[in-house]
Amino acid sequence: MTIKTFSLGGDLTINRLGFGAMRLAMGTFDGPARAPETGIAVLRRAVELGVNHIDTAGFYGRGTVWANELIRTALTPYRDDLVIATKVGPLLGPNGVPSRQATPDQLRGLVEADLRALGLDRLDLVYLRVGGITGPGGESIAERFAVLAELRAQGLIRHLGVSNVDAAQFAEARAIGPVAAVQNEYADDTGLLAQCEEAGIAYVPFFPLGGGGTPLDTERLGKVAARLGATVARVRIASLLAMSPSMLAIPGTGSLDHLEENLAANDLRLSDEDLSDLRG
Repeated sequence: MTIKTFSLGGDLTINRLGFGAMRLAMGTFDGPARAPETGIAVLRRAVELGVNHIDTAGFYGRGTVWANELIRTALTPYRDDLVIATKVGPLLGPNGVPSRQATPDQLRGLVEADLRALGLDRLDLVYLRVGGITGPGGESIAERFAVLAELRAQGLIRHLGVSNVDAAQFAEARAIGPVAAVQNEYADDTGLLAQCEEAGIAYVPFFPLGGGGTPLDTERLGKVAARLGATVARVRIASLLAMSPSMLAIPGTGSLDHLEENLAANDLRLSDEDLSDLRG
């Protein structure tokens, strides 16, 4: 049986199937803003269905609609068991796409902006997101991660994470402070996943249902989905959760119907045959 919870940082128990907030405010970074009422309804329903881990960022937004403000409007006063993760580093360019990186001197201001927008005194989890919208670039992250480690020491952050990093950057961060979570685009990086599992660190793939530059293997997923009478999305999420006890899933959507479909993956049981077919 797949264990449904994870101890984040050793002191926050969260459900391994959470919710990603990127699509609440807009479908894509260069697309139009969504109606805020829809995002608020999706958030409230997600929590009703057992979500207690929401992944967001200050740069998730368009025009007057921003994910952090939707979260605050929809969910305050926050439940005691609700964990909100955010990420800092990317800066929006003139076209609304997060194509630039913050300097070390800018990171404190970004963390404080997230605190204000979410209405919190301390952020549960803050990732240093490296490299804008590109893949891991190999540059040193020590100076920037040290800034977040200092903010943790000051009590503004509870746990630290890194996002869009390679193995060397991951090691660099761990030498500076405790890393509670890694958020990368999942691309069969079993080495980094194994390191996280050994150390009790969460591995949280972004674009868990495709997107970015990595489309889903719909042929392989579809074969299992047809056998189980489930959707491809539901099988994909269940397969991620079955891969490792350190794996968390944060599928995001701006649709109530898709939300219900995604969260139904919690109850999908994959057999050894299913897992073998999925892994090829």
